Amino acid sequence: MQRTTRQRTALLDALERQDDFRSAQQIHEQLRADGETVGLATVYRNLQSLAQSGGVDVLVADDGESLYRQCADSGHHHHLVCRECGRTVEFLAPELEAAMTAIAADHGFTDLDHTLEVFGLCPEHGGASPEAGRSR
Repeated sequence: MQRTTRQRTALLDALERQDDFRSAQQIHEQLRADGETVGLATVYRNLQSLAQSGGVDVLVADDGESLYRQCADSGHHHHLVCRECGRTVEFLAPELEAAMTAIAADHGFTDLDHTLEVFGLCPEHGGASPEAGRSR
């Protein structure tokens, strides 16, 4: 367990206030705007530690940059991410989990781990309304 420092506490507070995935640089800029004196290397180090411990989710953007977000669900979950605004919705998919486990078993794989992010457009940016997707 990593010790709690003033910088780590400030980072956690900044993560709690954001709704979307942000880069380490964006989080660092927010901390500086909040008056915190924290170095970019410290932000990266703490984000990596939090990601390893499950305290934050990491999303790799199209350009390869890691983006971070504190998630509401501490269990295994996936994300829908708007390509336009970055809005993120967490979702559970037990049927998908079961299918992946069966596929892995068919090929002799065990000790599975995975991430899944689905990119599209939210309703505000050209996607269908949520009600439209429910009528099947």
